[in-house]
Amino acid sequence: MNIFDYPDNHQEFKLELVKAGRKWQHYTVSFPTVLPTSCPELGSAFGEYFEPFAKDAPLVILLHGMGDQSILPCKLLATSLAQHGFGAFVPYLPIHTRRLSAAMKSHYPRLTDDEWVEIYRISIVNVRQIIDWAVKKTGNGERPIGVLGLSYGGFIAAITMGIEPRIKAGVLIVMGGNSLKISQASIKWGSKRGYGLPDEEYRQALAAYEKYLDEVARKGIMNVAPPRRSFLHDPLTYTGLLKNRPLYMINARWDEAIPRAATIDFWQAAGEPDITWLPASHASIWLYYPLIRRRVSRFFRQSLYNGDVIREK
Repeated sequence: MNIFDYPDNHQEFKLELVKAGRKWQHYTVSFPTVLPTSCPELGSAFGEYFEPFAKDAPLVILLHGMGDQSILPCKLLATSLAQHGFGAFVPYLPIHTRRLSAAMKSHYPRLTDDEWVEIYRISIVNVRQIIDWAVKKTGNGERPIGVLGLSYGGFIAAITMGIEPRIKAGVLIVMGGNSLKISQASIKWGSKRGYGLPDEEYRQALAAYEKYLDEVARKGIMNVAPPRRSFLHDPLTYTGLLKNRPLYMINARWDEAIPRAATIDFWQAAGEPDITWLPASHASIWLYYPLIRRRVSRFFRQSLYNGDVIREK
């Protein structure tokens, strides 16, 4: 069973114009989640859409991380992409406080396993709904789609790109794979901060995950039952589906949230795509926004317009 499948039930997207610019128009967008949800907040999806005058232009979906402030760099990159002729959609993911229920907010980010599964599942299905809408909007079913994700949004971007062939290219910023390793070794989210597992349980879980990944590589994700449900929403699980696809990673050399080892695990398993390491922490990487903006724009121009990916160094 693929937990990220969803019913073939195209919902209405409601757009409201916010601003009309010289090269693009800015809309707010709302649409219902097609899955049953545990609370009304998760069932009501919304975002912001930057539409260039070329209606069939490539679309980039930009996914924010944990912490509401991470929506800002996504919106800045979206406006930059719109100025370069791309459509850009910034959804507010279920991890945003505007979509979390009061019950979840009371113990966030220490959500239960069931709550995390629901958050990941709805995030990915909402992105797939946006793709449905964007493709239908062009009328020809061939609109080039790209995805960009920051941190948690990078996890969602990688998983969705793995299972969604309509996504042609992806940029992953300050993210990695192997959630067990992240929860154990992260300076910000690791065992020393009260997250993670007891040492022996961690070793057993890591051994089980490595065995699971080996079986997935041999048999395919759909043919292997995961020992832990969390293995299904770990981006490392989907790296075999990302090899030889246009992918670009931007990571922080001194990331206190995502351990370097977790990034290397993902990078190697995904076929060692182009990666840039910036001398920054998880949040201070945005001091390099001008450089990130240029490289993101160049990558999507090459991968969505021309089919060739610039090899950044």
